[in-house]
Amino acid sequence: MTNSAETPWLRNCWYVIAWDHEIPPADAAQLFSRTVLGEPILVYRKSDGGFVALEDRCCHRLAPLSKGRREGDCVRCGYHGLKFDAGGACVEAPGIPVVPAKARVRSYPVALRNRWLFVWMGEPARADTTLLPDNFSCDHPDWQNKPGYLHYDTPYLLICDNLLDFSHLSYVHESTLGGSTRIAQAIPVIEKVDGPGMPGIKVSRHVNDVPAPPFYQRFRRFDSHLDRWFVYEFLLPGTLLMHSGGRPVTDAPGDLSRAVQLHSCQTLTPETATTTHYFFQQSHRTGHGDASVTESIYNSLVGAFEEDRNMITAQHRNIALQPDAPMLPLAMDSALTQFRRLLDHHLKAEAATAPPA
Repeated sequence: MTNSAETPWLRNCWYVIAWDHEIPPADAAQLFSRTVLGEPILVYRKSDGGFVALEDRCCHRLAPLSKGRREGDCVRCGYHGLKFDAGGACVEAPGIPVVPAKARVRSYPVALRNRWLFVWMGEPARADTTLLPDNFSCDHPDWQNKPGYLHYDTPYLLICDNLLDFSHLSYVHESTLGGSTRIAQAIPVIEKVDGPGMPGIKVSRHVNDVPAPPFYQRFRRFDSHLDRWFVYEFLLPGTLLMHSGGRPVTDAPGDLSRAVQLHSCQTLTPETATTTHYFFQQSHRTGHGDASVTESIYNSLVGAFEEDRNMITAQHRNIALQPDAPMLPLAMDSALTQFRRLLDHHLKAEAATAPPA
């Protein structure tokens, strides 16, 4: 296996560009911009509550539209005053009576699901909301969480690799999320996910009779070992949806009354070839702890993800020194290897059906 930051991106799919709370209200002066797949994108709310996503690059002199201002549901470039509507068409150019038809910026399909705001980066006519991931716990009365975001100075596939191999919990997160080397020793069951949404890989890892990790002590004090589980789908282009938890070994099989039950939604959006947006949350059952538990879970997760980021950043620096250096495939790499093959298959299929440039 080799790693290259030049791996192309899948485009006919949805990528998260923001949590909904990051986008200012329609009457706010601020404009929100974020880069996705190397493309700067301006996002704002319309007066009816809907969202607009436009290329954040004026077609005139390529200045960022986010440096301009809102005018109703339009945006005016702050450099020379060209005004664009919500569909990307230039509707006014100072001193020019007839605006050229080709004066426009790209418009992106957008979709909001459970507080994640998605943009479709491929052919607009193929945008399909049935392909959105089921991130239900991001906004559900039965689950409580605090949303999070991190920026990585690494290629997104290195983070995918990390999320597809939980054996690292035993070492990178030994004193936080892990707590036992038994996690690395457990052999996961790996299955294909074929839809109805985006395809991916399902990974199931069960680790029995292990100490409760420090992270779980936020819920209650455990006087026995736990049977722990990590069951998740990792879907193209890079979304993890996971049920995890642990129950005391002294409790009857199927008794979850004293169990820690968690659901996590995490998704990766490439910013550039070597930088990545990471959106995440870890939910706990409503009624299992108060707001302080929610905050504590969030802080624990951020601490653990900083551990990941430090390791992956150091790995990326090493790879950059010798990009063609081979990696030694091991059995623990099975899930990430299958995911990369799946991604490569879809990239080739997309290239074969792409319209002429």
